[in-house]
Amino acid sequence: MTIMDRHQRRARQAILLAPVLGAFRLIRSFVRRIASLGIHGYPPDIQRRLKIVNVFSSLVVVTTFIYAMQLWASGNKEMMPVVYTNLALAFIVSLVPLMHRINELAGGLLLVVAEFVALIGFTAFFGRLGGAPLQYVVAAAAPFVIFEARRFWLIIAIVVAALLLHLIAWFQFPMEAAQLQADEKIISSLYVQGAVTTFGLIAACVYYAFSLFERAKAETESVLRNVLPDSVVERLKASPGETIADGFSEASVLFADITGFVSMARGLGPEKTVALLNKLVSAFDELAGRHGVEKIKTIGDAYMVASGVPIARQDHAHALAAMALDLVAVVQEVSAAENVPLNVRVGMASGPMMAGIIGKNKFSYDVWGDPVNLASRLEQSSVPGRIAICPSCCAALRDAFSIEPRGLIEIKGVGPQESWFLLSRKSADVSPSSATSTRA
Repeated sequence: MTIMDRHQRRARQAILLAPVLGAFRLIRSFVRRIASLGIHGYPPDIQRRLKIVNVFSSLVVVTTFIYAMQLWASGNKEMMPVVYTNLALAFIVSLVPLMHRINELAGGLLLVVAEFVALIGFTAFFGRLGGAPLQYVVAAAAPFVIFEARRFWLIIAIVVAALLLHLIAWFQFPMEAAQLQADEKIISSLYVQGAVTTFGLIAACVYYAFSLFERAKAETESVLRNVLPDSVVERLKASPGETIADGFSEASVLFADITGFVSMARGLGPEKTVALLNKLVSAFDELAGRHGVEKIKTIGDAYMVASGVPIARQDHAHALAAMALDLVAVVQEVSAAENVPLNVRVGMASGPMMAGIIGKNKFSYDVWGDPVNLASRLEQSSVPGRIAICPSCCAALRDAFSIEPRGLIEIKGVGPQESWFLLSRKSADVSPSSATSTRA
């Protein structure tokens, strides 16, 4: 088959499927409108639950009405009480979306009461083997979806009521007491319908509950991975109560502070300021991911990142140095693109440090040690567009990066400290990691 033939075949398939897809989109749009009836003004979580109540109610209305029309079309006058009962049930359940305007529970309660009463009526008419009593079993699962598990006592009351009604229907309406003595074939058909409905609704409720659980689990894990390193998240999942605290004999840490941002922000206003800062920090985050280093935190317009934690690596200084050079370049690029006067001061230090999770509410992963304090002081003493590094960094990087001596500087809390400026990568990079860290 030639390429032209394949294109023609796909075009014909698209033409044939167009009506089906169009009908599917119309149905989906209609279902969304039905699901949204009466839910406006409620918080998102409650709206999600009320949408389920609306969809469930609409299914009851449609299936009940269709069943009533089938019985009416059969011409059997003995079935007319069942027809009227089904039509009454369909009408009452159609009012569920309107009940949401009273409060968030009214619609669900109307649905439950209407179903419970109708099932007793169907049982009295056909007898206990007609399948209606079986549908009370749905109440063992459905209330958890309709009312949420936090309303424990309301759910327990509904479940107990359903159990009692099931037992009453079973023992009070034997087949010989049924108002309609239908033949065995009709009774078997009704029982099959009741069983299918019961199993289907219970399966749907359980599926929905598990889907909510999985979605909540995925959202929680996503938040955790945005706050904590992946390896730390895995440790928390394996041992939730474990204290996360580690020591590292060698690691590197970097502080970056955007210069000129505070004064510039006064003239930009809140929205533009946040948008610009978000653009910068997002670019820094991408660089951290590209170089395999760990973002620790942001404080205003300052950015802190570490290398060699929480997973030790021999090339921690090289990876962080490559990140630092790219970070300076990114700030200069954003400054030129946005036509704003921005630059960045950077300080970097290496040595032994500790890391772990601190806090109970809004906890965070943080690092401590002399290199952390030194990197912060180096950043404060640096100049815009330059990367100040400590003696340990200089010793680790001198073969792979161009470095400029800075001489002795006074570091608060440390005293006179020799420092250097990191300039660029050397053309023949000794470090394998540096070669792969260059920006695209």
